[in-house]
Amino acid sequence: MTGAHEGLSVTHRRYVPYAHAHYAGDLVDGAYVLGLFGDVATEVCIRADGDEGLFAGYADVRFLAPVRAGDVLEATAVVTRVGRRSRTLALEARVVCRGRSDLRESAAETLPEPITVVTATGTVVVPAAAD
Repeated sequence: MTGAHEGLSVTHRRYVPYAHAHYAGDLVDGAYVLGLFGDVATEVCIRADGDEGLFAGYADVRFLAPVRAGDVLEATAVVTRVGRRSRTLALEARVVCRGRSDLRESAAETLPEPITVVTATGTVVVPAAAD
């Protein structure tokens, strides 16, 4: 029997190091957030099915705001559909803290409201349950 159910949610937080900045303004590429989505999806599979599962694909990926080195990102996956072997996930990444080098080199702040930077729908698959 599977522990997968609609509404199951996993959230990770991660600091974005300056070594990951690729563009002017300390911007980070979108693939960085997709990697975070893979991590939260893996934990969903472990919690729901006792297996790391495999990411089958993304749909409707939207890059809504920039991610910068010095940000603290929160990535969340919520199960929205459970199939026999597949699970559909609503994915969202938000900036919850941001560097403030305009104030001083190491300044940072917790944002009063998180900034949603990327949303997507993902599909993961897990092995069939043993009978």
